[in-house]
Amino acid sequence: MTTDSTGCGCPDFTRTTLSRRRFLAGAAAGAGALTTGSLFGDAHRQVAYGAAPGGNVVVVLSLRGGCDGLSIVVPRGVTDHDRLRALRPRIVVPRESLLGADPAFGLHPAFAPLASMWDDGRFGAVHAVGLPAPNRSHFDAMQTIEDADPGTSERVGWINRTIGLDATAVEETAVQLGSSLLPTSLVGPAGAIGAARVNDLGLYDLGAGRTARQASLQEMWGNQAGLLGRSMRGTLATVKRLEPAVAAADDDAPGGSSVHESAFPEGPLRSVLANTSALIRADVGTRVVTVDYGNWDMHNGLGGADPTRGWMADQVRHLAGSLAAFFTDLGPAASRVTVVTLSEFGRRVKENGDNGVDHGYGNVMLLLGAGVKGGTVHGSWPGLADLDDGDLRVTRDYRSVLWEVLSTRFPDVSGSRATIFPSLTPETIGAMA
Repeated sequence: MTTDSTGCGCPDFTRTTLSRRRFLAGAAAGAGALTTGSLFGDAHRQVAYGAAPGGNVVVVLSLRGGCDGLSIVVPRGVTDHDRLRALRPRIVVPRESLLGADPAFGLHPAFAPLASMWDDGRFGAVHAVGLPAPNRSHFDAMQTIEDADPGTSERVGWINRTIGLDATAVEETAVQLGSSLLPTSLVGPAGAIGAARVNDLGLYDLGAGRTARQASLQEMWGNQAGLLGRSMRGTLATVKRLEPAVAAADDDAPGGSSVHESAFPEGPLRSVLANTSALIRADVGTRVVTVDYGNWDMHNGLGGADPTRGWMADQVRHLAGSLAAFFTDLGPAASRVTVVTLSEFGRRVKENGDNGVDHGYGNVMLLLGAGVKGGTVHGSWPGLADLDDGDLRVTRDYRSVLWEVLSTRFPDVSGSRATIFPSLTPETIGAMA
């Protein structure tokens, strides 16, 4: 189970969710793209299409709430771990409980379901990464990370800029069946779509039959000028293309649904990753999938003397079990899928008085799957002797990690760094083959 963050003492986090929804709804409408979104509890998925089938796929997993990187990928060197234990006497993850053979870092023990991926080099990490400057506001930091273009007033996300590079990309709009919500990274002029489940990407027949309803909507909107008409025509075209994937995801599909929820552990990621796997296996040309996994704002009750119990242990256990099930469920398609995690900021190095940690700066990014040079921690570790106002120093811009993932998995965008990350001077990370 996971611990609900309600009452964690961080009103900014609640404001973030509400403000973000309002902002994104307006931004999406202004950009001319219809968007939809539906929540899976703490998990939410959005999808961007635009590539030919059989290509690579990057899954961007946002650990919303400010994940504590020093609890999930822990410095295990004697000097650094001793310093961490001195600053976190009640919540530090004991050295002897850490997983993995990296002599400098170990994984939280709740990562056990992913230990084999770490050991065989398909799971790695980059430490001491973050924004160019500290930002401890959930909303502002996440918006800045997903916009990834500091100083600009334009509201176009880095994934949207990536998808927009393909002039032949199919125009995609949205099937709105619930809350309308896209992350800032997907907002912009290029097509994007969000839905709760794969079988939400079709039309409800409303008793008339889907074919008849689609024909009726086509007749109604086929010649309508303006944004709404263009968007509806794009939506109908998307629905038509995705019909086979939607039919396969149906609970009554011959041979069973392509969505294998029962293969995933119960929790917020169960449905969203089962549907993401089904979508990728359907091979409809998806290049990027974004997934939210919240509840990381651990101002209190992070853990205790036993690292296998508490909020962090529950949270990591669900994350690890879900990702392990995801890669298994992908089958042969796993060879073209890479997962990268993001969180808006790290946490203070010193624990607070409630067995938690407050908003900080430097953090860790996790990389799993195809192309990853795993089994170790990349980046430039600054150590814990010289902190940045009590926080882990940032030595690598998070955009350098994203750029390395994009440019290696999507070679067609490798000459467009200045468009995707306009002000970035990329640093070499070495985490991708």
